[in-house]
Amino acid sequence: MQGVVNIEDLRKLAKKRLPKIAYDFIEGGTDDEVGLVTNESAFRKARLVPRYLVDVSVRDQSTTLFGRTYSSPIGIAPTGLAGLFRHGADLMLAEAARDANVPFIMSGAATGSIEDLGRIAPDHGWYQLYSAKDQAISEDMIKRAGDAGLRTLVFTVDVPEGSNRERNTRNGFGRPLRLSLRSKIDALMHPAWMMQWLRHGTPFFDNWAKYAGPGADADKVSDFVAYNNRAPMTWKHVERYRELWKGNFVLKGIMHPDDAIRAHAMGVDGVMVSNHGARQLDNAPSPLEVLPAIRDAVGDKMTVMFDGGIRRGIDALIALCTGAKFVFVGRPTLYGVTAGGKPGADAALGIFRREIDISMAQLGVTKIADLGPQFLMWKDEEDLRRNRR
Repeated sequence: MQGVVNIEDLRKLAKKRLPKIAYDFIEGGTDDEVGLVTNESAFRKARLVPRYLVDVSVRDQSTTLFGRTYSSPIGIAPTGLAGLFRHGADLMLAEAARDANVPFIMSGAATGSIEDLGRIAPDHGWYQLYSAKDQAISEDMIKRAGDAGLRTLVFTVDVPEGSNRERNTRNGFGRPLRLSLRSKIDALMHPAWMMQWLRHGTPFFDNWAKYAGPGADADKVSDFVAYNNRAPMTWKHVERYRELWKGNFVLKGIMHPDDAIRAHAMGVDGVMVSNHGARQLDNAPSPLEVLPAIRDAVGDKMTVMFDGGIRRGIDALIALCTGAKFVFVGRPTLYGVTAGGKPGADAALGIFRREIDISMAQLGVTKIADLGPQFLMWKDEEDLRRNRR
């Protein structure tokens, strides 16, 4: 996309396209939004120590995850309601991930179906499961994901209840979405989005439609999703879903090492260290702060992934040096698809790939597998001795 240099450029374009009620849904956190600052500032505090006199003329950022080699160590995290920001966004993101050879996690609140994902990107598509009040629905979705040829199921565990997202309250963002006079006036200043809204209305949650009853329209399906997503989640659910799902099983939202240890004991293949983009518990630590303890707790016994606050390629390298095997981004690719459709999503992934490549050279690394804590600034003399090579 012309004139786009970094993720911040895509954010500005997304903001320009969207009325405030929609843009704030993407950007908002919970309560005082302390967590939003915490997630990103954790990377600003990190320091990487470069090693020079290394031949970095050939660099390879390919990364193997669950037996599949991807072209870059960065994938697309699930982002709900993407279709509100650009119609068809979920499948555009799937196509962008497929073309870039990286994983894409379809949100449990997607506006594209599991079956569409299996058709478009069977080797790159993962599915995010929210536990429904009606367990038969969750179990059927697991079956559908398997029938669609998907290999990885991501059970998101960090939404025990809806959070206090005050931007949404102030903007009148509710269910069903009804634009107030103020929001309609604002939307008129964003004609491309307004035309989309007039043409398509409330995003249709395709994956839930079959459970909402015959002939259910978008609003009724939305109500049905909201009701079913307020379901209790326990380790019994993890045990049951692990039993049903024969592929790679991941828990997203793990923030405590004891939970990672318990997940491993129950046969979970991987955990994604994440605080849900700082949208649930405002004063939680950043995922980067808890990552080392979780990595130390499980070692190489299970795959540790990361999601939260990454805005630059060098952020991805920091997370990988801190203990992650792979990283995921949510808002950055959502900015891209909102701003420019699939080309915008392509641009976001391309920016990360370019920045990772440049940062690898500057750090003195030729392969992603060579990253580790030895590149992090040491805390004391003992830490320096431990990290020497």
